[in-house]
Amino acid sequence: MPIWQELLVGIEMVYLRVSPVYWGFGVPEGDGSAVVVIPGFMGTDLYLTEFRAWLGRIGYKSYFSGIGLNAECPNLLIKQRLNETIGRAYKDTGGRKIHLIGHSLGGVLARSVASQMPDRIASVITLGAPFRGVALHPTILRIAEIVRGQILDRHGDRVLPGCYTGACTCDFLESLTEKLPKSVFQTAIYTKTDGIVDWKVCKTGKPDIDFEVSATHIGMVFNAIVYEIVARRLARARSNGNGTRRRRAECA
Repeated sequence: MPIWQELLVGIEMVYLRVSPVYWGFGVPEGDGSAVVVIPGFMGTDLYLTEFRAWLGRIGYKSYFSGIGLNAECPNLLIKQRLNETIGRAYKDTGGRKIHLIGHSLGGVLARSVASQMPDRIASVITLGAPFRGVALHPTILRIAEIVRGQILDRHGDRVLPGCYTGACTCDFLESLTEKLPKSVFQTAIYTKTDGIVDWKVCKTGKPDIDFEVSATHIGMVFNAIVYEIVARRLARARSNGNGTRRRRAECA
């Protein structure tokens, strides 16, 4: 889709504030478990403030990711920053498993973390996350190449030569080639009107995991329909042993 359509995010933001879901009406109440929210490419935790505040209103203990600007080697972001946040959230909630919600590239980070430490992760929800391949708008690809050059200049031999490409062999990319354990409850939310990412690489191909919404890519974190899906999926993931089987049983 044309990238200019992302400007429609303003409409989504207005509609969100008049939606009952925004105020916690008509969605399952949270159980106080921890939810870590991870920003997308070139984003910081700041633009997720409203989303995080909403999670708090419906009964969850929400956490910013603490990764800073998401324009760094993903492997370093996870090992040096995100793991620390997850560890703190895990400790704060008495050793209860953590829910991860990632927007765009943040969703790819979330899936990597869940693959590496499934014993601490209850569920992963991705919002327009290209976890099945790199298929982005050409403008975004050009920006990513600039970021890659900055990473190599900044870290030199401390990162692999293929850093920020699909050819890298770091733990981050290696973990993405593996299927998530059944103990991790999965949700992949995508939109066919995405102006940034090809929606086909944002879904698993399993109808009980994938959820299509009408939204912009940026607006997925300001979209009332997305908020409702997130609330219901978090509720279904509680004390989950096998999320897929449980969801089918509930729908039977």
